[in-house]
Amino acid sequence: MAVVIIPVTGNRHTSEFIRLPYRLHHKHPAWVAPLVSEVKTSLDKRKNPFFQHADAELFLARRDGKVVGRIAAIIDRNFIEVRQEQIGLFGFFEAEDDKEAAQALFNKAAEWLKARGITRMLGPASPSMNDEIGVLVDAFDLPPMIKMVWNPCYYPALYEQAGFRKAMDLWAWMIRHEDISERLVRAGAAILKRSRATLRNVNMKKFDREVKTVREIYNRAWANNWGFVPWTEAEFNHIAKSLKSVIDPNMVLIAEIDGKPVGFALSLPDVNMALKHINGRLFPFGLPILLWHARKINQVRVVILGVAKEFRNRGLDTAMYYESYRQSKIRGYLRGEASWILENNEPMNRALTMMGGHRYKTYRMYERDL
Repeated sequence: MAVVIIPVTGNRHTSEFIRLPYRLHHKHPAWVAPLVSEVKTSLDKRKNPFFQHADAELFLARRDGKVVGRIAAIIDRNFIEVRQEQIGLFGFFEAEDDKEAAQALFNKAAEWLKARGITRMLGPASPSMNDEIGVLVDAFDLPPMIKMVWNPCYYPALYEQAGFRKAMDLWAWMIRHEDISERLVRAGAAILKRSRATLRNVNMKKFDREVKTVREIYNRAWANNWGFVPWTEAEFNHIAKSLKSVIDPNMVLIAEIDGKPVGFALSLPDVNMALKHINGRLFPFGLPILLWHARKINQVRVVILGVAKEFRNRGLDTAMYYESYRQSKIRGYLRGEASWILENNEPMNRALTMMGGHRYKTYRMYERDL
């Protein structure tokens, strides 16, 4: 039977869109089911502040009445303004190992974007460049850490058969305590001793103020990075609220010089270690199971670590890595993933090599001209 592409309209289609990966991947031991409630919120134009400056259309692929794939075509006006190019995004791609269905989905997303003046499509970004992005192209047997993606091994071929080319690779590094370089320990301790900089933990009692501080640092420090789009206040508050219950305050560092915040590091306990036991649902029985397994979390993901441009080359990044390592050891975390790191971010990749980390996963962003 031929593949039919339809737009998502109404609750039934939305449910089919959300549930597809649960059916496709539930038997794979590496897959971690996201919380259904979080996926719904991400797609809800009334609840997700991303859609205050963006639009999207969702599509399903059917073969003989059965849903075999999905995709979202996305226009982020802030991203277009920053990049000064008519780049559209696509995301939430999931499909069976079906070349025809995948190509039909990609072509439909391209058609929707092109009709709105877009000249190039980039992705996957689900739904924005500040959310889960990239296609896993190796290490398919390893589960993802918190807020990272997993996909089966046939996905890269589906992209490339549809005419996509590599736009950028994003790397994930694994750092285990036993591999930590003594050079990092010496350098980190020395920098903290001689520098005017101080490191402090986030103050959860003044959470809203701290969130504002971190957003300001982020938008300054990452402004020149590939793929950067600034967080709006509403977006950052939204993601911060969703992560508040996950945050370990000891693993969130703010670097200050003369009392002025100039950098920060955010490491999150890998809640995926607990989420994998509840198949995406907290109720009626998922929450107690989640809390039980959360006690056994022994790894973290270093989500963000950066310093404002004018304060770089002073070793503050090394000092924050050192302090993150020291705190993680105290807290009983055995290892950490630093992700994602741009493949062309030579200073950060050198620093991670110096620490004793090893690159163990690659995520790829794809693009296609329209």
